[in-house]
Amino acid sequence: MNAAYYKHVLEFKRPGGTSRGVLKTKETWFIVISSEGKQGIGECGILRTLSIDDRPDYEEKLKWVCDNIQLGADTLWEALLAFPSIQFGVEIAFRSLQSQSPFVLFPSAFTDGFDSISINGLIWMGDEIFMKNQVKEKLDQGFSCIKLKIGAIDFNTELALLSYIRSQFSKESIELRVDANGAFSPEESITKLEQLSNYDLHSIEQPIRQGQYKAMKKLCKETPLPIALDEELIGVFEVTEKEKLLQTIQPQYIILKPSLIGGFRGTQEWINLAEKLKIGWWITSALESNIGLNAIAQYTYMLQNPMPQGLGTGSLYVNNIEAPLVINQGALQYDTKKEWNVSYLT
Repeated sequence: MNAAYYKHVLEFKRPGGTSRGVLKTKETWFIVISSEGKQGIGECGILRTLSIDDRPDYEEKLKWVCDNIQLGADTLWEALLAFPSIQFGVEIAFRSLQSQSPFVLFPSAFTDGFDSISINGLIWMGDEIFMKNQVKEKLDQGFSCIKLKIGAIDFNTELALLSYIRSQFSKESIELRVDANGAFSPEESITKLEQLSNYDLHSIEQPIRQGQYKAMKKLCKETPLPIALDEELIGVFEVTEKEKLLQTIQPQYIILKPSLIGGFRGTQEWINLAEKLKIGWWITSALESNIGLNAIAQYTYMLQNPMPQGLGTGSLYVNNIEAPLVINQGALQYDTKKEWNVSYLT
């Protein structure tokens, strides 16, 4: 058994606006395991300034993994605790290697093309006209759940956009989620949440920056609309620490990004704790290429969570891996008539 990794810089078709700035490119690394004439492909992708493993020795650790691939998936997972995105990539690569098809990791009605996954349509930050156009586009595509990133432009403009959507569509016809990416200060957050609650929102993701447990606990207790923890989960490795975080803050929801929290094994730990504490959850991708998105989608389908999930559509980049993932009426589907093209790996 041997392994190699390849860096690939994904280029956005249009820069993506977040409260942390504008994204034009996204770095990712593909890890390929070869054994007895078969290959397994995984993806290790980081989000600069957000991933806990965004560190100078990242590629050095990837090389170490390839040199020690014979240790196997479980031993490597334990050894990579501080590198959740590499845990994720190694986990996918081994499952890919062991599967009949390198791209069908969790065989199901989804991979057979008979069922789909309901997802939210993502609205990127930008000026009012740009955001309104995105909303119209998502509605035309049949989405019944829309998620807007907020916190980067004038708050009153964002409220006006929510008001516009609600003037056209009731909460029964369109579910609205917002993601602040930690943009609010603890002092202003409850006032802003009260204003946002006027628009029948499903939830708000990470209203204040992570790491402010006392302030977040108070906010989750007093909030007029459900709060979902997102960035708060990043960098919490041990199960005991995960449980302590959830018991302390007591959020209404948690959002799980496998490539940021230790792959499927790390994700399952959070799910088990959330269900024990009666906290809701859903899965979200984190701007992976179609290699990572495909794995997350297949895993997500197996969990059978009826809520719309936060999965990407694979359409953000000009140089993505060609994959049979398609969007149809606000749902992600696996089109068995389409082929994979992994020429970027060679």
